[in-house]
Amino acid sequence: MTAYAIAHLREITPHAEVAEYIDRITATFTPYGGRFLVHGTGHEVLEGDWPGAVVVIGFPDTDRARAWWDSPAYQEIAPLRTRHITGDIVLVPGVPEGYDPGVTADAVRESLPTG
Repeated sequence: MTAYAIAHLREITPHAEVAEYIDRITATFTPYGGRFLVHGTGHEVLEGDWPGAVVVIGFPDTDRARAWWDSPAYQEIAPLRTRHITGDIVLVPGVPEGYDPGVTADAVRESLPTG
């Protein structure tokens, strides 16, 4: 099942190390089947507050996404980003083929207090 590494980058300080990180990151995730799905684009906030930038990298599955994150190649370049960019990064599994949101809705209903 597809997995996504999603970054919400809130505070970005332009720096040569950030450019180096961007130059090098693709080589770190390509061996794990990763590819940019969102990168270097703007976004439209439809509700709430979402300052900064969004990056999404897709992977064939969670195991390969985790292997990329933990890889020596990625861990070597991560400080180039973390020294100059503040944000949050999450790893999220996608939904399986044929996913039925009604099942999730039923689970929510079942968790509601009765009475």
